[in-house]
Amino acid sequence: MRARTRVAYPAFAWISQRPSRFVAFGLGSGLIRPASGTWGTVLAWLLWQPAAYWLGDAVLGLLLALALVYGCWACHRAGQELNAPDHVGMVWDEMVAFWLVLWLVPAGWLAQVCAFVLFRIFDIVKPPPIRYFDARMKNGIGVMWDDLLAAGYTLLVMAIAVRLGAFQ
Repeated sequence: MRARTRVAYPAFAWISQRPSRFVAFGLGSGLIRPASGTWGTVLAWLLWQPAAYWLGDAVLGLLLALALVYGCWACHRAGQELNAPDHVGMVWDEMVAFWLVLWLVPAGWLAQVCAFVLFRIFDIVKPPPIRYFDARMKNGIGVMWDDLLAAGYTLLVMAIAVRLGAFQ
């Protein structure tokens, strides 16, 4: 399994200089160590709660699409600036992928906790084909793609659990 690029973490002042950096580093959550990806996912979950309460599904879907497109560009640019295409502190990919999961799973806390755990497991373990794409795609789309696949695995398991009546 290929680990994300392990390089020195930039300072908060550096990521704050450009919106693309701030976004790529998950609004600063990617600077928290250890387990930057988990901290980014936690922040995504916290930000999701008021968004899901106040915004409708169509608006959330549009915001997810925009976050994905902007995230591909922002992660690519930040990776170039750091000379680390998939720096471990860039967690916008986890955030967007987990927002997709939250958008599609049942709204209850139990379903969301299960989805969180599953997503983190799939993102860390990287079962095939996630590991393949993670090792070979070296741009902003690649940074986002492996986490979208982890979200897909999470959604598949959650759909089976819902079908079996686990969240009623």
